[in-house]
This record gives sequence, structure tokens and C-alpha cells, in this order.
Amino acid sequence: MIRRLRLATGLVLFAYVATHLANHALGLMSLAAMDIGRKWFLLLWRNPIGTGALYGSLLIHFGLALWALYLRRSLRMPALEALQLVLGLSILPLLTIHAVGTRLGFEWFGFNDTYTPVLLNLWKQRTDLGMRQAWLLTIVWTHGCIGLHLWLRLKPWFSRFAPWLAALAVLVPVLALLGFADGGREVLRFADKSGWVELAIATAHAPKSAERALLERTAEAILLVFAASLVLTLLARLLRQARENRGSVVRVRYPDGRIVISPLGYSVLEMSRSAGIPHASVCGGRGRCSTCRVRILEGLQLLPVASAEEVVVLKRVGAAPNVRLACQLRPTSDLSILPLLPANAAARDGFGQPDHLVGKEQEICVLFADLRGFTRLSERKMPYDVVFFLNRYFETMSRAIEQAGGIPNQFTGDGVMALFGIESGPGRGCSDAIAAAKSMVRGLSSMSSDLAEELAEPLRMGIGVHVGPTIVGRMGHGEAMNLTAVGDTVHVASRLQDLTKQYHCQLIISETAAQRAGIDVSGFPRHELAVRNRTEPIAIRTIEALEPLRTIPNSLTTDRMV
Repeated sequence: MIRRLRLATGLVLFAYVATHLANHALGLMSLAAMDIGRKWFLLLWRNPIGTGALYGSLLIHFGLALWALYLRRSLRMPALEALQLVLGLSILPLLTIHAVGTRLGFEWFGFNDTYTPVLLNLWKQRTDLGMRQAWLLTIVWTHGCIGLHLWLRLKPWFSRFAPWLAALAVLVPVLALLGFADGGREVLRFADKSGWVELAIATAHAPKSAERALLERTAEAILLVFAASLVLTLLARLLRQARENRGSVVRVRYPDGRIVISPLGYSVLEMSRSAGIPHASVCGGRGRCSTCRVRILEGLQLLPVASAEEVVVLKRVGAAPNVRLACQLRPTSDLSILPLLPANAAARDGFGQPDHLVGKEQEICVLFADLRGFTRLSERKMPYDVVFFLNRYFETMSRAIEQAGGIPNQFTGDGVMALFGIESGPGRGCSDAIAAAKSMVRGLSSMSSDLAEELAEPLRMGIGVHVGPTIVGRMGHGEAMNLTAVGDTVHVASRLQDLTKQYHCQLIISETAAQRAGIDVSGFPRHELAVRNRTEPIAIRTIEALEPLRTIPNSLTTDRMV
């Protein structure tokens, strides 16, 4: 409820700021255009409903900001969150004088706060306030944009529209500042005319000296209340921490052996931050992104039950029963945890993902392919020729794999690894792997024809195919993260590819993979391969040429067990 209220009030305030800046931007046309736009602006905001929504949102948003500041056990936070907090707390001191002078001046003394007298004051009579307004405009807009970014980046569609939103975030304040400057220059030109300033002030019914003094005292009182609220919030934090430090403590053990000791009431995320341990939290600890999630290694049974909101987020990402959100978990007893995402996790890591991306044991078909004689070939070519050749080779192989329904996974030297059946099942995957192998051989033959003048002999390749259980998931680090598979099945497929050199053939396939693919390999030589950690050998078939192989249609291939 608090999160929704903070979001709703923030959106109301952002809408006010956006329409106000759009009104400023009309100064690029003329001062008259600014005043025409102001009439529509006031129609929206200077009425009982608009006024109530605006000032109610301002008070609630500020109160929730102080409440969030009080609840923080640690003031350590990501730089973007810290910037948003600092900018937010600086808005009221900069805004108060302007808001009191215009809105209360209008309500109490009938001040006609059109752009003409306001710009006259800011650009001629109180230029210091003019500079303050320019800063205020930038600060308020930046604070609002950061808030929107922290909210919207958790949406799956955000990355597609982010460049356009970023451009808009820059364009709006720039146009507003330019309009503000052009309007000010126009007012200064008018001010050079004799008697214009006096007439403008009289027409606007500007407050008299005593009235201005009352407005100034009101602004000072508001600022005093603001300062007192902030100081009291910080004092309340100190008193709470002092009370908690005298109470019971809990110990959290991290994978590297570090133990963090904190008073009861701290969340696991707050414990990490207070101890200076990097911990992912894209949403800032609001329980929305799931990137702070941890696996409970010890102490699961003694933890408080997850709230309904936490359960919803955990279900969204398909979390296991021993996984909790670090920002929502406030342990009451000792525990041992394992953070599941790196500290630099991005918003996309918090989206619900298929099992094969987050990690799953799965039976798939693995294909390995290797180019024969490439070392001799590369020795006779210039480096850029080798790069060109390999890029074309990998493009040809990747196209063949993808068109057959597989996933090109690794390119090492002149070797290729591909995964099949991750989503369609191992039977379909084996059939697709055979189709891919045929297409790869045909593609290599086409390359040989195209490069015949540069080759001493036609290009040849060896392929190994095996099916079995693997661990599938996104593995690596940073930009090198990619979907891959590990396990005994991968090693066997790689070894089968190596054996094609010994048996002088294009393909070696395990009988299991052949049967799952629905192909008849009884007419090809059979061998038994001893595999480490297995008591029984694996039956394999050596196939000199791939074209004679006949497979049943993919739609008829079944995932039957051998």
C-alpha cells in the first residue's frame, strides 16, 4: 500500500512538473504564448480537485520520503538512489519562496501571477531567485526522471523504449529553460520602455511591503518545519538504532565465510549494505525486482513466513522454496545464505525466465563439429584472410544450426558446439541435430566450391552427436554470459567428434541419439566406446557420408526412451 501510494503521488507531482515545463517551453514562441498556455495549465491545476491532488500528493510524498529514511538501517545505497534522495530533499528549500510568493500571494492578496510579473521579478528585480528557479527546474525534473526510471526499468518492455524516453527526458527541461530564457529576455526588452515596469506591477496587483513580509515569514516557517521534520527523522533513526543495538542480534554467514552480526529488525539486504558487502538490488529494496534474492543454506525452518507480496515476486521468477528476497527477509535467528545474482545484476535479471535460462537439469542433444586441416590452411594465409574465412565458416554453420532449430553455443578455434531440443525435447532435438549436420556439410561443400582456387583440397569436417542429461543455463560473467550446457553428455559429444579423425568419417553418432532421432543406422559400422565414470560402454555408429541418412519428419519424432 505504501509503495502504491508513493508511486501514485509521485506520478501526480511529475504530471504537474511536466505540464509546468511544457508551459515554460512556450516562451520560445512569445510571452503571450506562455500566458495563453498558463490559462490551460491553471484550468487543470488551480481548481479544488487539482489543488487537492497536487498539495495532498506533495505532503504525502514528502512524509513517505521521511518514513523511508527513518526505516533505513543503513544509509549506504547505490549512487542513483542516493542522488534521488539528495535531490528530493533539496526541492522544498528551493521551491518554498517561489510557491509561497505565487500561490499564496494569489490566494491571500489577489496577486495576478502571470508570466509577466514573475519573469520581471526573476530577471530584473531578483536575479538571484532567477538562478535558483533554473536550478529548481533541473533538480525537480531530474528527481522525477530518476523515480520513473527506477520504476519503469522493471517492466519487460522498457528496454525497447528507453532511448526514446531518455531523449524526451533531456528535451523537455532544455526546451523549458530556453523558453524561460526567451521569455525573460522579452520582459527585459519591455522593461526598457518608460513606465512599463510600474504598469506591469500595478496590473498584477503585486503584494505591498507588509504583504511581502507576511509571505516571507510564511516561507521561513515552512522551511523551519521542513528542517525540523528532517532533523527529527534522523534523531528517531539514531534512537531506534541505539535501542536495537542493546537487544538481541542475528548472524548471517556469506559464501566467502564472512559473518555479519546485526540487531533484530535488519533485513538481509540492509545487513549486506551495512557491512559493505555488494548485493544486487535494482529496485532499491522495495521488493519488486527480485534481484536481491538469496538461497537459504542453513536456518530456513526458523525464518519468518514470507509476506504475500514477497510470495508473488518469488513465484514470478519461479524461485525454489528455499529462496527468499533479501530486502524483505528480516531474520530472527542465525542463518547462512548464498546470493543468487551478481552484485551488478540488471533489471532484466529480475524478469521471469524459462527454466533453461536460470539453470535446469535437462536431457538435450549436443552436436560438436570441427574443421579438418584448418591449421595447415591458416599457415598459408595472411591473418585477415584467416579472420575472413572463419567468419564466413561460422556464419554458414550458424545458419545451418539455427534453420534446423538448434542454438549455436560455442565457437572455439574452428570448432562449433550446438544445442538441440532445449524447448522441443530430446527426440525432436536429435532429429534436428541430424538435419543440421547434413546442412552444415552441404554448406561447407558450397564454401569449398567458392574458394576452390585458394584451397589445396576440399574442406572437410567431423561431427559428433550425443543425447543425454546436462545442466542447461546462462553461464559466464558480464558480457560473456550466454546459454550453454555442461555435463557428461557434452564431453561425450566432443569425444565423438574427435574420433571422426580416427575412423575417417563425417559423423559419429551414439546409438541412443540415432534411435531418438528415428533414423536407421543398422547398416553403418558399430563400435563401443568406453567412457570415464561409466560401467558400461556407449554404442556408437560411424557414418562416412551423411547424405544416405534418412530421418522421419520432425512432427513424427517422439521422445521415447531407449
